[in-house]
Amino acid sequence: MAAPTLQARPEFAGILRQQETFAVDDSDSFSNRINSGFDRLMIQAGAQLSPAMVLMLCVCCAIAVGGLLFVIHENLLTTALAACLGAAIPIVVTIIVRARRQKLFLQQMPAMMDELARAAKTGRSLENCLELVAEDTPQPLGGELRRCTKRLQLGMSIGDAMSELPLRTGLTNANVLVTALRVHRESGGDLVKVLERLAQTLRDRIQFQGRLRAATAASRATALLMVIVPPAVLVYFSFREADYLSNLMNSEWGRTATITAVLLQMIGTIWVFRILKRSSRG
Repeated sequence: MAAPTLQARPEFAGILRQQETFAVDDSDSFSNRINSGFDRLMIQAGAQLSPAMVLMLCVCCAIAVGGLLFVIHENLLTTALAACLGAAIPIVVTIIVRARRQKLFLQQMPAMMDELARAAKTGRSLENCLELVAEDTPQPLGGELRRCTKRLQLGMSIGDAMSELPLRTGLTNANVLVTALRVHRESGGDLVKVLERLAQTLRDRIQFQGRLRAATAASRATALLMVIVPPAVLVYFSFREADYLSNLMNSEWGRTATITAVLLQMIGTIWVFRILKRSSRG
């Protein structure tokens, strides 16, 4: 009897296809870590564009904004400053999109866990429960779950199929879910009780994070204000007076003060955003 022929199915497209990334696996350099962070940003934002296309958008925005300021002021320093701000526009938009997407993930996960527990009460296997819940869960969590179920249908284990979920969501809660399901698959136990307790744990964690954000709202707003005000003042004076930055950089004292201020501002910005990221991580 002839062996069955595998037919191409569009729902499996992209599951095993190598994704376009900037980072490489066998390098631990600083530039590769930056590339890896950029790749994670694109994945977690759910961007349909490739990283190369987003980078091209950054270049186009830099040329457009910088060219506009050059036509208005005809000053190279102001043009360079405007080009840097324009290049950051697509990155800032992507960060905002990722934050909104992660907020939706957090809102959907407890309800998804409850539905998964109800499906397990009917006696279905964990794989069948995941397929059922993935079809009923709306985007964006439903899309990531359906991606996991397609990997299950390709013969992967439950741990391997869901291993990319924490990376693609960027949430600690997703890592807790994957770890709990993997431990249950390896050691067994009451699946319904595990899922119900996990759903309650996720709710308690989300509630605690909400209280933490409310308690630290003023501090986070002050930190963001300290990050935004110095560049905003520089941009204002540069646009108001085209030669402001040129006159500042022509003197020895001005160059030293400006370079020192820029370096300290960069260090402070990185520090503040690392603190905010740790306090808001879900």
